[in-house]
Order: sequence, then C-alpha cells, then structure tokens
Amino acid sequence: QAQLVESGGGLVQAGGSLVLSCAASIPTFSNSVMGWFRQAPGKDREFVATISWGGDTTYYSDSVKGRFAISRDNAKNTADLQMNGLKSEDTAVYYCAATHMYFPHDFTWDANDYTYWGQGTQVTVSS
Repeated sequence: QAQLVESGGGLVQAGGSLVLSCAASIPTFSNSVMGWFRQAPGKDREFVATISWGGDTTYYSDSVKGRFAISRDNAKNTADLQMNGLKSEDTAVYYCAATHMYFPHDFTWDANDYTYWGQGTQVTVSS
C-alpha cells in the first residue's frame, strides 16, 4: 500500500530548529518530486518546499526561504525538511507529498499536482 509517513514534529521555542522526515513507500520514489506543505489552524494548506527527483533543484516559499532546507535520499526513500530559525507563524501541521514527474529537474509547488500525501505531523513554535 502506497504511503508517506512524516515524523519529527513537536514543540520548540522560537528561534529553535526541527528536522521533519518523510518515509515513502510509493511506486518510483526515485522518479517522484517531493514536497512539503503546511496548514495552520483556520488557514488553507500552503506550499513550503519542493525538491526534484534528481535532487538538484529546490524551491521554497518566500516565508521560509533562507530558514528551511529540503533534501532527499533516494537510496532510503526519504525526504527531510530542516527547519531553522523557527517562528510562531511556522506553527502548523506539516504534510509530505509526492508525485511522479518525467524530468529529473522538474518540480511543482501546486498541491493539486501531488498524488500521494502523508497524514501530517504537528509543529508548534512557542514564542
């Protein structure tokens, strides 16, 4: 059964760091773009970061650029999100997502393009 499982969420003080991990059991992970999205209470789900399946192309939302870093390990079928300099506005449920793309440098920030989704992990940043 295809699935994505996030881990690493928790409670952290403002300015702190967390690493979220996504373990993937999906067809052709090595040819799948990985993305991270988040949803804060009362708000729509928003894009955070994405990485091409070749691993050499990344893209971030303006709100996290310079603070977060996405990476992947195709040998382990995992994708991580390193979050530094956390702010209270980063508090949200974070979701891992995946979708197959043909070219190694392709990526997408559109949630509608993603096929697989995890259940989410809560990140709470206290000020």
